[in-house]
Amino acid sequence: MPADRKTGKWLDRVERWGNALPDPVFIFLGLIALLVAVSVVAAGLGWRAVNPVTGDVLVAKSLLSADNVAQLLTGMPETMAHFPPLGLILVVMLGAAVAERSGLFTALMTRAMRGVSNRFLSPAIFLIGLLSHQAADAAYVVLIPLAAIVFAAAGRHPLAGMAIAYAGISGAFAANLVPGQFDVLMLGITKSAAALLVPDHMLNPLGNWWFTAALGILLIPVTWYVNDRIVEPRLGAWNGTPPEGDGAVEATAEGEAKGLRRAGVAALAITALFATLTLWPGYTPLIDETAAGPARYSPFYASLVAAFMLLFLVCGWTYGAATRSITSHRDVVRMMTAGLATMTPFLVIAFFAAHFIAMFAWSNLGPVMAINGADWLRAQQLATPVLLILLLLMSSIFDLVIGSASAKWSAMAPIVVPMLMLLGVSPEMTTAAYRMGDSIFNIVTPVAANFVLVLVLAQRWRQDFGVGSLIAMMLPFSIAIGITGLSLIAAWTSFDWPVGPGAPATYAVVAR
Repeated sequence: MPADRKTGKWLDRVERWGNALPDPVFIFLGLIALLVAVSVVAAGLGWRAVNPVTGDVLVAKSLLSADNVAQLLTGMPETMAHFPPLGLILVVMLGAAVAERSGLFTALMTRAMRGVSNRFLSPAIFLIGLLSHQAADAAYVVLIPLAAIVFAAAGRHPLAGMAIAYAGISGAFAANLVPGQFDVLMLGITKSAAALLVPDHMLNPLGNWWFTAALGILLIPVTWYVNDRIVEPRLGAWNGTPPEGDGAVEATAEGEAKGLRRAGVAALAITALFATLTLWPGYTPLIDETAAGPARYSPFYASLVAAFMLLFLVCGWTYGAATRSITSHRDVVRMMTAGLATMTPFLVIAFFAAHFIAMFAWSNLGPVMAINGADWLRAQQLATPVLLILLLLMSSIFDLVIGSASAKWSAMAPIVVPMLMLLGVSPEMTTAAYRMGDSIFNIVTPVAANFVLVLVLAQRWRQDFGVGSLIAMMLPFSIAIGITGLSLIAAWTSFDWPVGPGAPATYAVVAR
């Protein structure tokens, strides 16, 4: 069914306006210039906030101060190297390039989706995107390119496959069918904030599970409709050819079956290796024996990047050796080199994106804005559902300029969590509202760390695909996810449903 004509025209305007913007490199240069100007004004006006945990006074700093100029000019290599997604992407790509160019990814996805009709491709990939939250940023490198391959193989537009995968991984980041390390991180910050009011307050890391699972289930049909009825019809029919390295490697049916069997054995071996390093009695390098509770598994979660790289490398090599797409170790090195070569545009943009994010941190504007914004929220004296929706909206607005969800929550939680506890809202419900707001604009803001990666991946399929094209493609998802999240927060607080196991939506202050 064709997309609504008014919607299509509106998105066409968004795309034209977005593509009229300069190259992403110069967008970041412009943002850096604006940031410098704002930091100078903020420092001159004495913008500040008090850290409610430490009591330290946080003062906005001018990026033209002697210390910050010195830090910028002397620390460029470190700033680039410490860009959060850079190392992850390059490490995973070393293995993914072999699995991709050997033909393993194409064979796996083709077989996996063979029994799935074209009609159900969108919800299937969105569901995989939800489940891939446990893989952290590695999902961007793996699932998004694979979704494009699957859609193209089915005769559908590959960019629509990328769109639904991106929506599942990033736009629906507040949804989590299976709790993982991010739940532990966010609710750990919440627990520290709640302790400011009630030192012995108990809070478990599954405290958002019912909400995040319900959100994920609701978003499956919502995003399915958006992708199949709005996004893909607007993209039009696909009649292009896969980019180099993304096409299926020619292999006989017998060779492919043999290669997949051997790759399966290799996958079991890698899985057994990491299970051993995690569970072997007396030798657990992937367990933090000094920690308690879910925090014990932090080293295991951190090792997933290396696990994915080894998994893809070993399985791709094994498959390629069986199908003869790899005949020597030199082919493996060549595939790695070719895979990293496709990341060159991302590396150029990453240099400027890394400096924008680092300079924002040096200016102290992030925590000052978050804390003062939370203070304003407290002063409004509004009804509980309205307060939570305002928190959601504030979180989503901050998401346009501050990428790290944990960094924003570290600054905001000590203010909003105790404040809303005093107003009868549980810490778990407050965290759920914040997480919902933090997800909405993830997929449309160019300052998001992985936005430029998705843009580069899309340009492999359509070279004229610009910043505006990506924003216009993902904006319907943002709107739909935002409306769904707002409605769910309102319903949750109205009916007082528990947010997770042992986690009510309300909180009663007990006099001591």
